Amino acid sequence: ICLVVDNNKEHHTDEVSQERLVVRRGQNFKMTLTLMQSFNPELQQLVLTAKTGQRSSSAKAMWKVEPLTGFSLPSNTVALSVTPPADAPVGEYELFGKLQEEEKSLGKLVVLFNPWCSEDSVYLFDDRTRQEYVLNEHGIIFRGSANYIFPGEWDYGQFEENMVDICLKILDRNHKHDEDPADDVASRSDPIYVSRVISAMVNSEDDSGVLEGRWESPYTGGRRPTHWSGSYPILKQWYQSGCKPVKYGQCWVFAGVMCSVMRLLGIPCRVVSNFDSAHDVDMNLIIDTYIDYYGVNEDYTEDSIWNFHVWTEGWMKRPDLGSDGEYDGWQVVDPTPQELSDGVFCCGPASVKGILNGQTGFKYDAPFIFAEVNADCITGSGEMLKVDSDTKRVGKYISTKAVGSREREDITNTYKHAEGMSHSVHALIITVCLTCRIPDLKPKNRLRVKFYFVPYKKGEKTLTADFDCDTFRDIKASCTVNVFK
Repeated sequence: ICLVVDNNKEHHTDEVSQERLVVRRGQNFKMTLTLMQSFNPELQQLVLTAKTGQRSSSAKAMWKVEPLTGFSLPSNTVALSVTPPADAPVGEYELFGKLQEEEKSLGKLVVLFNPWCSEDSVYLFDDRTRQEYVLNEHGIIFRGSANYIFPGEWDYGQFEENMVDICLKILDRNHKHDEDPADDVASRSDPIYVSRVISAMVNSEDDSGVLEGRWESPYTGGRRPTHWSGSYPILKQWYQSGCKPVKYGQCWVFAGVMCSVMRLLGIPCRVVSNFDSAHDVDMNLIIDTYIDYYGVNEDYTEDSIWNFHVWTEGWMKRPDLGSDGEYDGWQVVDPTPQELSDGVFCCGPASVKGILNGQTGFKYDAPFIFAEVNADCITGSGEMLKVDSDTKRVGKYISTKAVGSREREDITNTYKHAEGMSHSVHALIITVCLTCRIPDLKPKNRLRVKFYFVPYKKGEKTLTADFDCDTFRDIKASCTVNVFK
């Protein structure tokens, strides 16, 4: 007998289910076993085994089982306290009991991440933030432009009917599970891995993910992205249709759906909006615009700036980025399909602190996310061979819903330093490419090329000119420039 209601209430999952045992790892739950015969723990051994997927949980860690004492029970009844380890893979488990040579199934339960447990890698120390980023079903997503930001209601609905099954199905449908189910299930102990899987599965670009994106009409066979005001109708339709992608979504819809899945699984999550957001296709940390005699050259101009873009942040530790915990905390995870990451349309998690510190060498997808909020805008004119640089155009009014209120919280300072403050970008090489028409030259003729640029960071800089064309392939020069405040 397992007191589901009492256990779920203790584990902050009573809104998830009143009938199904849903617990959080690193925290004990109570159960009572009624045996067919009297039980003597000094003479008999009772073994409990928890299995998930195709691998026993003992491959990761042992579950802690202790007898509950201090009250009278019949001789054939055993009261137990069972604790999944704080690093157990999340998912559905089946619990087995073995007494002597007989083994029976004791039932199923679901194990989630535990932001209330200090040993869990998603631990969040403040109760107000846990209420907001795990338990709150009602949110606000900011859209519009840098000149006009407006709030939009979003119902995350993470505790709606069948949301546990829907979210577990999302994990099971990812391509890594198809390739190696046992390894995939074991890896679900890591929120870094799980959030990356969710990022890939919320979009349907290269799998049977939840949402199909479309950025212009017609929206044939589906609904306009502006139709949606919550995640549950989308997730429910995907689940009931046999995992067929729902049409259609854009960035704020992708982010809203991902936030719902993350919160249900126990990873603290919030939705973040970035205004004048850069899309750096070639990942050189620059938004290049190429201009020739006829205007913007679309063949060369692949980068773009969106009036706004929306992603999510998940809260977790990042031991892979250092043992001192400097880059723990909020991590950018973006489910909107933009660029491939390790061959899959997903993005993140990338440390927000890493973005702030210019750590563009960090995984995952740090250069791309850094450029979204920090890229320089370079305009190259072929006619005048002039370069204009705008260092302030992208990454404005980065916003999220404030804790415990409907107000907009500006978190720009968590992503980028104020203009003029000292900061550095690690392993950053900026390349400016220009296309232009060069007149026919005769022997001993001279061609003067003039560049205009405005440095915005002090210190010693190296400028290199390297002509990448057959005519001038051997011409290369560099000089050192000291930039003072």
